[in-house]
Amino acid sequence: MTNLIPIHDAHRIDQLRGELRIEPGLLRRLRIAFFKKGATADDALAQLPEGVRERFAERVAFHPLRLDHRADSQQDGASKLIFKTDADYLIESVILRPGTGRTALCVSSQVGCAAACDFCATGKMGMAHSLPAAAILDQLVQANQLLAAEDRRVRNLVFMGMGEPLHNEENIYEVLAALANPQLFHHSMNRVLVSTVGIPDAMIRLARRFPQVNIALSLHAVRQQAREQIVPLARKHPVDQLRATIQQLNTLQGRPVMLEHLMLAGVNDSLDEARELAAWCEGLLVHVNLIPYNPIAGAPHLIGTPPAERKAFAQVLKDAGVTTTTRYSMGQDIEAACGQLVQQGNREVAKRAAAARA
Repeated sequence: MTNLIPIHDAHRIDQLRGELRIEPGLLRRLRIAFFKKGATADDALAQLPEGVRERFAERVAFHPLRLDHRADSQQDGASKLIFKTDADYLIESVILRPGTGRTALCVSSQVGCAAACDFCATGKMGMAHSLPAAAILDQLVQANQLLAAEDRRVRNLVFMGMGEPLHNEENIYEVLAALANPQLFHHSMNRVLVSTVGIPDAMIRLARRFPQVNIALSLHAVRQQAREQIVPLARKHPVDQLRATIQQLNTLQGRPVMLEHLMLAGVNDSLDEARELAAWCEGLLVHVNLIPYNPIAGAPHLIGTPPAERKAFAQVLKDAGVTTTTRYSMGQDIEAACGQLVQQGNREVAKRAAAARA
């Protein structure tokens, strides 16, 4: 697989086209079928003449991931896709089919996550391996292939799966460039959301390179001590630094930054904290998204805020003029909701790999 050309590598694929003397129009048809219409690799290859089809297929990697299994929610329109990498790690993506009809895909950028947030199952896996760009993009490709049978296509792409995207910064940039490329996905950047636990310098670099990409900050508390309790990286990047970063993002992008606030009983959900959050947001272009807590086995000490108290918290923000919504979590019955993505078997894979290297 390592010697094959990733199908999304436009420059090298164009070089291969020249080497095999494939007409540009035929390659364009292959790309449209594969990247934009949800065609399988075989159906996309059918766009090429028989004489070069096999030689092209032998040189190109269409799918760096293997779909291991799929779980469909019996409660809502969510489907969890569990993929296996070449190294036998398992990663998860989630297809969301809300009532609006705007199908979304939550993609993973890493195996595990070094951010180790207290409320997140992925962060409790005790490992973090960055995925190459091809593996991130293949999650979208294979999701669209499954959705083609439903006459659907992924409209909104969110980097909220396993991993901290900005700990895999260069590969994320490669992914975004491929998504925006008219020859490949031609996916609108304003329908892409990158969620980060808060790495200021990387957030600024992202906004400069891709100003139309939406950015979400996993904030959860504006009281420094409370944020450190649930987000260990808060010790390195305090809330005052994050606020200054949002000001810069507003200048660079001219669009709201989403502030994610997980509602945890007795941790960050008092009305005083709502008022402090509203004051913190004053003068910023932001959209606060309140998130109900989805319980995980690794954090039995955390309890979600009851609905009535979430509503009261939201009302304080709205009364202060802060744009506020409450997220509806989908896929809870298949452990596909926010914070629930985990594959504990990856630890054993990592141990075997380490033993082999020793």
